[in-house]
Amino acid sequence: MPKRPVFKCPVFEGFQIGGTRARIGRMTEPQFFQRPQGLTAQEISALTGAVVRAGVAPDRRVTGIAALDRATPSDLAFLQNPKYAGPYAATRAGICLTTERFAARAPEGVAVLVTPAPYRAFVAVAEKLYPAAMRPSSLFEASGVSKSALVHPSARLEQGVTIDPAAVIGPRAEIGAGTVIAAGAVIGPEVRIGRDCTIGAGATIVHALIGDRVIIHAGARIGQDGFGYLPGPKGHGKVPQVARVIIQDGVEIGANTAIDRGFVRDTVIGEGTKIDNLVQIAHNCEIGRHCVMAAFTGISGSVTVGDYVMMGGRVGIADNVTIGSGAMLAAGSAVLGNVPANTKWGGYPAIPAREWLKGVATLRRLARRGAAAPSGTAADSGATAEKDAGGADE
Repeated sequence: MPKRPVFKCPVFEGFQIGGTRARIGRMTEPQFFQRPQGLTAQEISALTGAVVRAGVAPDRRVTGIAALDRATPSDLAFLQNPKYAGPYAATRAGICLTTERFAARAPEGVAVLVTPAPYRAFVAVAEKLYPAAMRPSSLFEASGVSKSALVHPSARLEQGVTIDPAAVIGPRAEIGAGTVIAAGAVIGPEVRIGRDCTIGAGATIVHALIGDRVIIHAGARIGQDGFGYLPGPKGHGKVPQVARVIIQDGVEIGANTAIDRGFVRDTVIGEGTKIDNLVQIAHNCEIGRHCVMAAFTGISGSVTVGDYVMMGGRVGIADNVTIGSGAMLAAGSAVLGNVPANTKWGGYPAIPAREWLKGVATLRRLARRGAAAPSGTAADSGATAEKDAGGADE
């Protein structure tokens, strides 16, 4: 058999693809986000309110963040969940944020800052160290309008708009100052995009009005046809979708998410709502403020969702359902009816979470009981009796 060709990657030192295995050496540029100058223990304390433990030098500095088991003396780590007490006991982090409960268990040489909310403090420091990670920027590292972008003469752009190569801006579109349109994005006719927004590479936005500080990640589809058809003897006739998508300020929409425009009412995404990748929101939906939706969530047409609703991954909601404000839907829930405000639901079909969990626990007990019962026992006889009763009904 002829040998496979070997390709050497110029980006890596010692990286090779081919032969029987790939060898990975040292990357010449190991970080996509530049290492910052860092923060001292005293600066972290001032930023987060964490208390510097006695004996910790206030000028101790970290320049990055890392998990407990990956951290080096130049990194900040945190411990909040007791499940990670093992990695914490062996961490090499320079500074670690944790609670009073675990402060005394830190390895020698690790500077400890005590706070009741280590993860929240860790995120605050990460934001300070890596501001560029908070919002996607121009993939071409450019400013202004690229010569290869296609901008219709009737489009209106405020000063400070960045448009990357191969983006298309349609007739009479309006884009506010500080907004970045990444490579290959398409902005349709009449679309309005506010200030300080980011539209990711390859995203498509039509029939939409978008507020300020909105982030739409790569590949998202906003304002396409809703899924409306009228069955008839000659097949399914298309129902015209003539309303809009309205996205309010501070919304973030994940990669490859689709939000359909309305049929007779606008599809609305409320202020501050955060939507994960691969979410489908159908026509006429009204999503409240500051909601959170995890990946693979699917919301059917004409659903109303209140404020501060949280949905786990793979939630499915039937059409014309109302989800009350503050409700929480467990991952994988199939919601077929209205959900009251400030309740927790889960299951298939979804019911109040406490009932669902009790049902799951009961099924497990019955399954264990049935598996443990030998043939001919009372459990076996009961199953036979149920079978016989079913036969009599038939």
